[in-house]
Amino acid sequence: MNYSSTVSESLQGLYVRFIEFLPSFVAAVIILVVGWIVAVAVARLIKSVLHSVKVDEIGDKLGLDQMSARTGLKMSVSGAIAWLVKWFLLIAIFLAATDILGLDQISEFLNAVLAYIPNVVAAAAILLVGTLVAGFLARLVRHSVQAAGLSSADLLGSVTQWSVMIFTILATLDQLKVAQSFVQTLFTGIIAMLAIGGGLAFGMGGREHASKVLDRIEKDIKS
Repeated sequence: MNYSSTVSESLQGLYVRFIEFLPSFVAAVIILVVGWIVAVAVARLIKSVLHSVKVDEIGDKLGLDQMSARTGLKMSVSGAIAWLVKWFLLIAIFLAATDILGLDQISEFLNAVLAYIPNVVAAAAILLVGTLVAGFLARLVRHSVQAAGLSSADLLGSVTQWSVMIFTILATLDQLKVAQSFVQTLFTGIIAMLAIGGGLAFGMGGREHASKVLDRIEKDIKS
């Protein structure tokens, strides 16, 4: 057996495959470099445009900056939108590069990520709107209870806020398709619990009032 010829043929085959792969590799690198530059430039442009049309000021008035500060992100509205756009473009660029290189498994994964991004955006919108609504309703309840001269305004406001937030979180998880069957079961259980609790509270608290009303009706009939 001629080992030298075998080694030579193997090296030649490796060289041929490398030469065939080289154009695809160079093209993928060019796409990644140019795509990265374009994605960063587009993100900066979007952030600048949004900042110029006072989007950040609107977000500040809505309390979005305070919300982001609480989470530790400390990101403006324009910065968050620009960040999302940049990474959407980068994932699309990575997908194009992996297609050129013939990396099918990575391409399938990136396709799945791109298909999932709309769910993330919708879930973020649900969480944002729900948080704003929860804060607004909590303040409304507190002011209404205080104006009526009743106690426990803070307690009722907190209960209102957390009730809305619980439903918001459940809706967010459902949009993200995270344990959907569990979320739906939990949502149904919470609705049933609130209905039963409300019915019992009304029944126990309104029983005396209903008895008085019936007594009045009976007296009116007799008179």
